[in-house]
Amino acid sequence: MKKQDLARMIDHTVLKADTTEDKIRQICSEAKEYGFASVCINPGYVSLCSELLKDSDVKVCTVIGFPLGATTSEVKAFETENAIKNGADEVDMVINIGKLKDKDYDYVLNDIKAVVNAAKGKALTKVIIETCLLNEEEKIKACELSKQAGADYVKTSTGFSTAGAKAEDIKLMRETVGEKMGVKASGGVRTYDDAVKMIENGATRIGASASIAIVEGAE
Repeated sequence: MKKQDLARMIDHTVLKADTTEDKIRQICSEAKEYGFASVCINPGYVSLCSELLKDSDVKVCTVIGFPLGATTSEVKAFETENAIKNGADEVDMVINIGKLKDKDYDYVLNDIKAVVNAAKGKALTKVIIETCLLNEEEKIKACELSKQAGADYVKTSTGFSTAGAKAEDIKLMRETVGEKMGVKASGGVRTYDDAVKMIENGATRIGASASIAIVEGAE
């Protein structure tokens, strides 16, 4: 893939608890230089990123109910509204994984809908299903519920659990949601070859902290 085409598929990500303002300024500068799709940061930095990126095509992406997905739907909806008010263009929300495993599908559906409805017409929504904690049946159901709720993307991982994105999961997610919905591979994508493998299996967005190494590998 061409360097610039690959960059436009990457969310340049920094979500660690010890992230400083200097680091945020650095990733915003890098995102503008390389032409990444977005910067993906914790909600507390949305306002700063919105200001730093206002004259660029780089979007501001943040996370909701992160990283466990165990906050209430009302909190997730408020967090979404607050993030959008502060300048977020995209929100990546974590499903309630325990409720999915309990087969409480109405809860999971409404939990996703709470965020989708809060973001409607204002921000793109991605649903993190945390594939490493799910069996195949649960992965399929999480994707089906995300699609039913009207989300824009399904996403593999937070990057904070037991494993990240796997090509076979991307393939399964793509087969489940069809061609129109986005699929984001996130967690453990560190090289150009990793990224290309994900894209070949159906990913339309990559979440990575190693974004620069990935695009430089396209040379």
